[in-house]
Amino acid sequence: MSVDMENPPVDPQNPLLQLRRLTPARIALGRTGTSLPTGAQLEFQYAHAQARDAVHLAFDHAGLRAQLADSGSNTLLLHSAAHNRDLYLQRPDLGRRLSDESAQTLRDHAVAHPGGVDLVIVIADGLSALAVHRHAVPFLARIQEQIAADGWSVAPVVLVEQGRVAVADEIGELLGAKMVVILIGERPGLSSPDSLGLYFTYAPKVGLTDAHRNCISNVRLEGLSYGMAAHRLLYLMREACRRKLSGVSLKDEAQVPTLASDAGEDIKGNFLLDTPKT
Repeated sequence: MSVDMENPPVDPQNPLLQLRRLTPARIALGRTGTSLPTGAQLEFQYAHAQARDAVHLAFDHAGLRAQLADSGSNTLLLHSAAHNRDLYLQRPDLGRRLSDESAQTLRDHAVAHPGGVDLVIVIADGLSALAVHRHAVPFLARIQEQIAADGWSVAPVVLVEQGRVAVADEIGELLGAKMVVILIGERPGLSSPDSLGLYFTYAPKVGLTDAHRNCISNVRLEGLSYGMAAHRLLYLMREACRRKLSGVSLKDEAQVPTLASDAGEDIKGNFLLDTPKT
């Protein structure tokens, strides 16, 4: 179903009307009597249905593994301790730990590949498998070349079904990883059912809190671009290796790349904050 909201019945003098071109937020929707216009109400119901569908969409791990194989990446498929979607939604704690079988799979892999690795990349469905299906592989393509250039050793990409953010800590610990980053579907909003989140941890281990992680959120075509998200994540990983920490003690101070910096000029300040010269 598609609803045309380009010309809602609103007062043309409404100063908020111009803002509709700049944001997906529901503003200047107009009114019919004391109620919303039919079009605006249908649009809201459609967005709500998209969000619900994203939460319940099955994780297409087979499709992701095929795409990653085409790009030359090996993969491991694991499952959290939440055995199905209903249990996953009712018991968040189970999504934060691996099933016994999956944990043993990682122990066996670590024995076969001793010495640990610098980085583990985890992909989990989270609360929006749609976000992972759309954005995980294109985003990884943006960072893999730089990871190789930095000389970091990398484990196979780990796919986790019914996973939550903290499951990456157990994965990183079992594989003896220096760093772990998890790409996970964020809780859908009414204008963003496919938002991808990135959570990065240095020295991962079971029991860490959110204070030990750095988050980069809203990675999608209408939000934070793949290029900008990759730029910020690589900054965090390099700083974490230098300072031996992550989380609240590691601030995201990555300088914003501009067209000038892409052309080879030095980046000076943040173009969003600097006052233009006259």
